[in-house]
Amino acid sequence: MRIIERPQIDEALARLDVLPLIEAGFVAYSDGRAVVPPVGELILDKGEVHIKYGFIRGEPWYVIKIASGFYRNPEHGLPSGDGMMLLFSQATGQPVAALLDHGHLTDVRTAAAGAIGARYLAPRRVQRIGVAGTGVQARLQVQHLRPVTDCRAVLVWGRSDEKLDLYRRDMGAEGFDVAITRDPAELGATCNLIVTTTPASEPLLRASDIRPGTHINAIGSDAPHKQELDDGILARANLVVADSRAQCRERGEIARALDAGLISPDQVSELGDVIAGRAPRRTADDQITVFDSTGVAVQDIQIASAVGRAVGVTAS
Repeated sequence: MRIIERPQIDEALARLDVLPLIEAGFVAYSDGRAVVPPVGELILDKGEVHIKYGFIRGEPWYVIKIASGFYRNPEHGLPSGDGMMLLFSQATGQPVAALLDHGHLTDVRTAAAGAIGARYLAPRRVQRIGVAGTGVQARLQVQHLRPVTDCRAVLVWGRSDEKLDLYRRDMGAEGFDVAITRDPAELGATCNLIVTTTPASEPLLRASDIRPGTHINAIGSDAPHKQELDDGILARANLVVADSRAQCRERGEIARALDAGLISPDQVSELGDVIAGRAPRRTADDQITVFDSTGVAVQDIQIASAVGRAVGVTAS
């Protein structure tokens, strides 16, 4: 079994166009060509671990991904996220590669999903990008929006003045015009593309905060105990799109709104069907749209397989 370290992974990623890979994975999932069991999950006292796994029929490998989030780690000089992805031969079950990415591939495939959601659901003219959160995803989500929108104006919300100032400096160096706020309602008042990236367990945005014509990428709520959006936002939305309808019945913003009886399952479409033209995308500038990104194993399968190929891994 080959051990692929982070420098090799970064070199491979630099040669890959990730968005089409992840788009193709979502389509395969919605087509029924991907086998993705329910998420394995450990909720610990100080963090959480997600185990996602599956395969695409006709491909050489199956993939098991382990990703953790320990959100107080930065207080001890450690990253909040970590993990690895493992490639196994579909033909023999033999392990062929361990990608020691320390959670980076999960970060990249998650940011790519947000960009894809915005590609099909965001308004044609994005006036300002609103971001809830100041961490890794708050940066990567905005960076991956570059090929989707020419908007470079960003308003970021966070709870720490120090982290907000650091975000403004870092993203300013990336070419974005960043303003900061301590009031999350300001995101809804001034932004028509909003990305939420926090591990919040109570809503940050209310239905009354959101203007007509707004698209929201809901990224942070990837476990049953998390919630960033008030249920009323999904009730107001013209389009509610899940990365996985099955998964979003159990976790994410859609699960909360379903449990509250504010939306019904037949109001929820799946991103792969939107991409393939089997479900509607945004058709009017005044629509409110929500993409609920809980993270599906097919994203891990696609990015791990692409990196494996790029570094010369072969199936046994």
